[in-house]
Amino acid sequence: MGHTTVDDGADLHTGVTAIVPGQLGAGRWTLPAAVYAGNGHGKLVGSTQVDELGVLESPVVLTATLSVFRAADALLGHLMGRRPDGLSFNPLVGETNDGHLSDIRRRPINEAHVLAAVAGATGGLPAEGCVGAGTGTTALGYKAGVGTSSRTVRADGRTRTVGVLVQSNFGGVLTALGVPLPVDELVPAAGRTEPPGNSCMIVVACDVPLDARQLRRLARRAVFAMARVGASFSNTSGDYAIAFTTSDQPPIPDGAIDPVFTAVLDAVEEALLNSLFTAVTTTGVGGRTSHAVPHRAAVERLAAAGRLTARPYAKSTVDGPR
Repeated sequence: MGHTTVDDGADLHTGVTAIVPGQLGAGRWTLPAAVYAGNGHGKLVGSTQVDELGVLESPVVLTATLSVFRAADALLGHLMGRRPDGLSFNPLVGETNDGHLSDIRRRPINEAHVLAAVAGATGGLPAEGCVGAGTGTTALGYKAGVGTSSRTVRADGRTRTVGVLVQSNFGGVLTALGVPLPVDELVPAAGRTEPPGNSCMIVVACDVPLDARQLRRLARRAVFAMARVGASFSNTSGDYAIAFTTSDQPPIPDGAIDPVFTAVLDAVEEALLNSLFTAVTTTGVGGRTSHAVPHRAAVERLAAAGRLTARPYAKSTVDGPR
């Protein structure tokens, strides 16, 4: 995964995040994949071909709503450069609307930003919070961003991995471990303002042997998991999940897929929470501010609800990202 962050400290808080499967290359130009639209109020370029053919043939790029078309053109150039003999390509680019904090009409994302995110993609622990495509996003009343998580699961007699990345920018009331954490109670001075174009992009990557039909079922569960953290699933919330596998083995039977479903639900829930708890308070265009989740207040409320057995904050501890 790679990020390009565009943040001028004033009116621009945006960027690009790229998920680049290492297995996608010479000798294997497609991976089994599927897309599920929980609510199609968004712009997911390339989704219909993935849905029709059941394959992914490009990195997955995420950015801001009005920059998605420039990002798609840049990704197309990348694909053409890798395959000079090709006649058709299907770049897959998704978005959420970061116009609450960023001057989205400036469309600041250009080809260099996209190519840098793709070229800079690495394995290992990724950056989360206010980076890349999550630089200017807001979710559940708080500052949000990019979040990731993963689970291991036993499938086809082997230990497999399910990884998730989210770009959080949707409405509702933040809920952790079943406990509501409303912004107007934890940050009374913040008030309650919902940014326009509430949406969420979810990318599920796994090495479980699955076909496109099964991956669509997986993607559907990924969107379901948004309910666990309090999503409102509003009219303007473009909620999409993209699922792909790097496995080239025959698919497991449907009767063996339940542990994979569980892994996806858990990983998406954690990734969504991580996207908020790693974000920092940000002031953007028009002087609008999205406040980070106050960690101490959240922990105290969870402890009071009996969801924590210990309170990890000493008196000298201050709120802030960990």
